[in-house]
Amino acid sequence: MTAPVVVLVGPPGSGKSTVGRLLAARLGVAFRDTDADIEELAGKPIPEIFVDEGEPHFRELEVRAVRDAVESHEGVLALGGGAVMAEATRAALAGLPVVFLEVALGDAVKRVGLDAPRPLLAINPRARWRELMDARRPVYLAVSTAVVDTEGRTAEQVADAVLEALELKIHE
Repeated sequence: MTAPVVVLVGPPGSGKSTVGRLLAARLGVAFRDTDADIEELAGKPIPEIFVDEGEPHFRELEVRAVRDAVESHEGVLALGGGAVMAEATRAALAGLPVVFLEVALGDAVKRVGLDAPRPLLAINPRARWRELMDARRPVYLAVSTAVVDTEGRTAEQVADAVLEALELKIHE
C-alpha cells in the first residue's frame, strides 16, 4: 500500500508547508499540500471557493483531496488546518505517521499575519483563531503520532524535530 512517509497537521501559521518542503528535500521524496490540490481541483483559490460555493463545499473537496493524497502519495503530505475535523479524514489518517505542528497565536501571527486571505479568520482573527484552536487542538492530538512545538524554532529546527520524533533517516 502506498502511504505518505509523514503527514503534517496543525493550524494556519504552524509551518506545515514550509517544514514539509524541507522534510521532503531532506528525505529525498516529493512534497504535497492538500490545499494546493483543492485549488487545482476547483480551479480557484480557497477564499474564492468559500465565497462562491461555501464552506460545506470546500470541506467536501478537502475530504476528497486528503483521501486521494493519502492513497497515492509516498512523500511528505501537509493538510489544511481544518482537514482533521472530518471523520473521513481522521479515519484515513489512522495508522499513518502524523505530526502535529503546535504553534502559539503570537508565532502564527508573525508567520502569516491574520490579515492574510484565510476565510475562517476574516472577522476578529485573533478571537476566531483561539476558538478554532480550542475545537481543533484535541483532534490534532488524537490523530497525531508525535507533537512538535514550533515556538522559538526556525523551520529547519522544526524539520529536525519532526525527523527525530519519527526517527526518520535523512536521504543520503
